[in-house]
Amino acid sequence: MISFGLDADDLADTRFALSPLMDTVLSLRVLREPGLSAIHAPWRRSVVARVGALDAALLTSLVARRRTTPDFLTPRPERFSATFAQELAVVRRTPAAIVRRDLIDAHDPDPLPAPLQAVTAGDGAVIALRDAICELLHQYWLLAIQPTWPAMRLVLEADMTYRARQLAVGGARRLFADMHPHLRWDDGTLHIDNVLGHFHVPAAGRGLLLIPSVFAHKPAPPVTADQPPGLAYPSRGVATLWSTPPPPDPTALTKLLGAPKATLLALLDGPLPTIEIARRLQVTPSAVSQHLAVLHATGLVARTRDGRHVLYRRTPLGDELLSVP
Repeated sequence: MISFGLDADDLADTRFALSPLMDTVLSLRVLREPGLSAIHAPWRRSVVARVGALDAALLTSLVARRRTTPDFLTPRPERFSATFAQELAVVRRTPAAIVRRDLIDAHDPDPLPAPLQAVTAGDGAVIALRDAICELLHQYWLLAIQPTWPAMRLVLEADMTYRARQLAVGGARRLFADMHPHLRWDDGTLHIDNVLGHFHVPAAGRGLLLIPSVFAHKPAPPVTADQPPGLAYPSRGVATLWSTPPPPDPTALTKLLGAPKATLLALLDGPLPTIEIARRLQVTPSAVSQHLAVLHATGLVARTRDGRHVLYRRTPLGDELLSVP
């Protein structure tokens, strides 16, 4: 069990942050162990082929048999919403001694996998390994995470909004009550059960950093006790990310605009005068004019004068609306 001691000032300094790097690293667990989370099976199927050209041995070696990952790969976010590049730049500055310690601690008591054996050599070899890992993670991010990060971010921000309200309404006890069954709040201490490691860390004025994660399957505190209190935890709503959207409703545009306006919008793929539109639709010009006025006011059609006639045509916005399935 790991626990964090939080006094009133620490709770006042409790904050949330996004970490694209942390989710990238935690996703390696799912990539390595398909049975870990059925929720992420669609994501895994979609990325396996894309990352096939990367160094799979080195990538998967970053996750220990116990599913721990090295702390230096998930540095404490320095701002609410750092970019992946900004976070990776922090990792690239990690001293050799920290890289060596964290890789060994993550795999302890197991021996280091072959791709990581360089950490037992001199500092130059460790730095070379660190840089190789960073470059590999960058390539992996581009292929596996970046394409869906905007959607992932929306889910994470929705979770933070919910958690902030829980804290405002019911304090720390309510904040942690439904975050995960492994979390317990008791008399100023946050207990994290069923994790590797046994230590207590007083926040001592440093506050608590909470990081919602798409790929965390349970609360994930730092592996080493010398890190400030921080916790990645499973975000709400993750299952919606990979669910299949409902089939498009072909009648949706008609329901939105009404049958006359929807028909009229579909007709205007080229400039037409009111009288010609009325002839094609077999209605009166006055009825067409009423619908055109509404479509023009909403920016869906544009009009221009050509001699005695006013010509109407769909705008790019109208094209987009018409193309929505």
